[in-house]
Amino acid sequence: MATRPISAEDHDRIAEAIRTAELKTGGEIYCVVARASDGYFFPAAFTATIGLFVASLAVAYGLEAWWLSIRVPHFVLAQMLALASMLALLWLWPTLRIHFVPRRLRYQAAHANAMKQFLARNVHRTQARTGVLIFVSITERYAEVVADSGIDAKVGQHVWDGVVRELTRHAGDDRLADGFVKAIGTVGAVLAEHFPVTEGDTNELDDHLVEI
Repeated sequence: MATRPISAEDHDRIAEAIRTAELKTGGEIYCVVARASDGYFFPAAFTATIGLFVASLAVAYGLEAWWLSIRVPHFVLAQMLALASMLALLWLWPTLRIHFVPRRLRYQAAHANAMKQFLARNVHRTQARTGVLIFVSITERYAEVVADSGIDAKVGQHVWDGVVRELTRHAGDDRLADGFVKAIGTVGAVLAEHFPVTEGDTNELDDHLVEI
């Protein structure tokens, strides 16, 4: 997924896309991108420990098959040194951890972060309950559109799934800012169809991309 930093110009483009989309709807669009949704040290350490244990069994059986022997204290010491080295690598190089974490656990952490941001950024506090969060977590290669209850009653999940597919495709091509602009335009069009702008409409959420 995207690795390039989002430039100030990209931030301006995204903010302008939000303002333009909200001119035609009473809904509110909020965008958040997270570098990662968890540190993953302990899940990665657990997986690495299990892998090391399995590898140790394979080595032990291999030595037995080749009629070789190693003293138990030396074998245990080698295991401990290997485990300590693995944990040190995971501690010093956080980018390695994600490779030891199952996809399901990654997606669970990213989804939990999306819901946390939805509440923390007050997207659920709009007057008509028509707030939409467009969320991306880069390390997990995860994107999600979270819509408030007023929108969910009229817009099916398949619509947001299509937005997510386009957003992740752009992010996979390292064009995350373009993906946000496209997603904002699509979400804005959906909101305009079901929740057109009304007289006296006010802007209830900030019109910019938040990086965490």
